[in-house]
Amino acid sequence: MKIREVVDALERFAPLPLQESFDNAGLQVGLTEAEVSGALLCLDVTEAVVDEAVALGCNLIVSHHPLIFRALKHITYSDYVQRTVAKALKNDITIVSMHTNIDNAQGGVNYKIAEKMGLEGCRFFAEKTVGDICCGSGVIGMLPEAVAADDFVIMLRRTFDVECVECNQLLRRPIQTVAVCGGAGSFLLPEAVAAGADAFVTGEMHYHEFFGREQEIQIAVIGHYQSEQFTNEIFKTIIEEQCKGVKTYLTKTNTNPIIYL
Repeated sequence: MKIREVVDALERFAPLPLQESFDNAGLQVGLTEAEVSGALLCLDVTEAVVDEAVALGCNLIVSHHPLIFRALKHITYSDYVQRTVAKALKNDITIVSMHTNIDNAQGGVNYKIAEKMGLEGCRFFAEKTVGDICCGSGVIGMLPEAVAADDFVIMLRRTFDVECVECNQLLRRPIQTVAVCGGAGSFLLPEAVAAGADAFVTGEMHYHEFFGREQEIQIAVIGHYQSEQFTNEIFKTIIEEQCKGVKTYLTKTNTNPIIYL
């Protein structure tokens, strides 16, 4: 099977037109006509991830975050992006990224986050249509049973293996309806409130955005990497179901640049 066929399967699930205007999803590095020897699936592409692909015999890397997000004006090895591009080319490795297109897709990143939390009856909120495709940047669903705010936070810590959860004042009512937007999702907080969510879970939020929501909604910020860490499981399912025989590997390289001390 050619790399192109794997890319086509991924883009059928999350068509590139679903990506936001600022994004650079799709083919990043390399060619797609080669036979695929294996696919390494990850959140970010770094030099260490390319080394891992080489060691596994993979000539395809599928990432969530684009390696090339801003235009490259030269390749001089002066930063990790340039070094990673050069290493991938040297080793004949193709890199493809599914970013905001898979954030916005039905069954995409936010549905995976909701699945890990055990949410039921999930649907988009702040829904939109691109072409004839229904999509959205956030998902809302229900916990099987209402829980206290402190128990909700403990569940998030365990589920996403986070050292801490940034919260506003703990809600003094049970939490059952939960809105989710992985990564930098704070822009959807007003829509989460309008949708009637008891809690809003995201990866990043600015300091001033926590103000004024006391007892209105439980804000829970779990970290950008942590919120999207299971995206590679979506890639794995798509490839295994639609590209029979292609070997897939979930990366063992932790690319989170943030540490907690």
